[in-house]
Amino acid sequence: MSNAFTTRVDKGVAELVIDKPPVNALDSHEWQALADTLNILGADSQIRVIVLRAEGRGFCAGVDIKELEQHPELIVEVNRGNYETFKAVHRCPVPVIVAVHGFVLGGGIGITGAADIVVASECASFALPEVDRGAMGGGAHLQRLFPVQKVRYLFFTGDRIGAREAERYGFIERVVPRERLRDAAMEIAARIAAKSPSMIRIAKEALNGIEDGNLEDKYRWEQGFTLQAYSEADSAETRRAFVEKRQAKF
Repeated sequence: MSNAFTTRVDKGVAELVIDKPPVNALDSHEWQALADTLNILGADSQIRVIVLRAEGRGFCAGVDIKELEQHPELIVEVNRGNYETFKAVHRCPVPVIVAVHGFVLGGGIGITGAADIVVASECASFALPEVDRGAMGGGAHLQRLFPVQKVRYLFFTGDRIGAREAERYGFIERVVPRERLRDAAMEIAARIAAKSPSMIRIAKEALNGIEDGNLEDKYRWEQGFTLQAYSEADSAETRRAFVEKRQAKF
């Protein structure tokens, strides 16, 4: 267990809460710890559904850019942690409900795109600013949320899209006020938890099996380009500029 998140189990519902101020950006060890926790919960026969949410200003700002600026060699470990976390959500034997608020960036998109059900607060916004951080990845998960051309627009520009506009694309089950977010997610979780555990686990595996393509293979392909991007001088400049809070110069 990591200090960056907590878990609570009640009546078959596991509530996993990310809480790492100021922006819930996880480092290399925390991403792997999150994946390990998800795998443990999914393997527990007493768990029927998982609700993944966060405290603080936003859901998740992705990876800890400051860690990578100081230790760029950790990109392999970060990549592994991201891959294992998104896989743990997507391949979890039980449904995973993600409740998002505020900023949903980078790795936050990976978690959301891997989830079974998405509930969002009215203040939520979604973005994948990888190009502006000198990295790649997340497009496969973004493409589970938006159509192809919208994915490319968001990826190339780094623009954010708010919850109400994003709702038009159909991936958000409910948009609610921030104070109702947890309740909305827990209400859906309780409905699922009341059903046959064996039927729900079978259904999760069956639905994963009929998806178009392999999400993990697609993301792994993208991660190879992250390593390529990190060999470019521009990549280091983007991280340095982010840490120094200035515009990158190319």
